[in-house]
Amino acid sequence: MKIKEIIVVEGKDDTTAIKRALDADTIETNGSAVNESTIEKVRRAQQSRGVIIFTDPDFPGEKIRKTIAEAVPGCKHAFLTKEAAMGKVGESLGVEHASPEAIQEALKDAQIMHETFAEEITQEDLITAGLIGGEGAKERRIMLGKILKIGYTNGKQLHKRLMMFQIGRKEFSEALRVVRQEELHE
Repeated sequence: MKIKEIIVVEGKDDTTAIKRALDADTIETNGSAVNESTIEKVRRAQQSRGVIIFTDPDFPGEKIRKTIAEAVPGCKHAFLTKEAAMGKVGESLGVEHASPEAIQEALKDAQIMHETFAEEITQEDLITAGLIGGEGAKERRIMLGKILKIGYTNGKQLHKRLMMFQIGRKEFSEALRVVRQEELHE
């Protein structure tokens, strides 16, 4: 599998994991303090081949994703679940620990985030759906993030991520229906 876009990752171990999974080029941020030189490389890559931001599913990874997305609009985003990014006990969470299959799946599902949104889902909708506050909300958000392929978010960030990916009411309702079905089968 060959990826046209250049994949932005955090470090060389992530690059190694990507290259084990498929044929792709990467740009490494070397940590969460993304410098201007790295931003310029990402801008150039976005103009020539496109970019997929593929960072760890943790706070520093989200910080890197946000920094690059703000500086270089139009990038695609790929997400791993925390389960897929788990290393051995005691190791950190990261792309470098994911299986080649998990990496391929995440990159296949890469999406572009958008800043505008039509049929906005409200904060009230999220509370009513049991995604914010209350027992089981976190687990529902984890399932919803997997189904919609937008990654895990806390309650505060869920609304923003739904808007950025332009998730409409129909797609949201269908994903929520699947979440509720899975809850019944647990």
